Amino acid sequence: MKPEVLLETHLPGLELYARGKVRDIYRLDDRLLIVATDRISAFDYILGSGIPRKGEVLTQLSLFWLDFLKGVVPTHLVTADVDEYPAPLRAYKDQLERRSMLVRRARMLEVECVARGYLAGSGWKDYKATGAICGIRLPPGLEESAELPEPIFTPATKAHTGHDTNITFEEAAALIGRHVAERVRELTLEIYRRAAGYARRRGIIIADTKFEFGFADGELILADEVLTPDSSRFWPAAGYRPGGPQPSFDKQYVRDYLESIRWNKQPPAPSLPEEVVRNTSAKYLEAYRLLTGKCL
Repeated sequence: MKPEVLLETHLPGLELYARGKVRDIYRLDDRLLIVATDRISAFDYILGSGIPRKGEVLTQLSLFWLDFLKGVVPTHLVTADVDEYPAPLRAYKDQLERRSMLVRRARMLEVECVARGYLAGSGWKDYKATGAICGIRLPPGLEESAELPEPIFTPATKAHTGHDTNITFEEAAALIGRHVAERVRELTLEIYRRAAGYARRRGIIIADTKFEFGFADGELILADEVLTPDSSRFWPAAGYRPGGPQPSFDKQYVRDYLESIRWNKQPPAPSLPEEVVRNTSAKYLEAYRLLTGKCL
């Protein structure tokens, strides 16, 4: 019987490569097994409560987008069908089904590739302070949550602890090389435009999102999760009104709760009330339904 909430995988005999805030990653020669658990993090800490079916939503939505983007960019996906996994993995089907992917190992770029179509989050803070985001000047007088004149590429450095740091394109080029930086900027904006246009027709505004790219067998590929509520800011299109924060399908609901209880953002991280857990799960599932037209 599948656990209602999977907070941590246990796959004896396999090499645990990494355990992140949400994903458990196992190494299998030249491939990786990525398992999305139901853990949830906020303000850089894993909370004491899991969110039912969250790992399924993250995986299945990533798979939906990877299929949607076929022909645009190569990806890391090998298969997400547990029956096609190597034999030793099939014994753990109860932990892996619908929440795991077998992928190619890649040499990941040390830059997060962020696309922004709206003024929110750290972009809004930067704009208020400097009139720019990552060195890109924007028109004066924009409101919070305003749609930008056109989507922009705003890279960030990956933080192993703490927050990612926004950087300029020139700083990204210095880290990964100008040719690669130009290519991932092009891909990031192309993927964002395609996905945002599709999502808007389905009732969701993708305000911003981040992608990760790497090299596998000399080929630049899209890796990790893609266009999920954890890696993106999803807003309901119906109630969109610039001038302040927007309701969302992402973790902002949980962050707002934690702010309301005045958590000092230091360990130990609190558990969430049952109502917040239930509502958060419903938000993830509703985002999946709206975007795919299917219930999970």
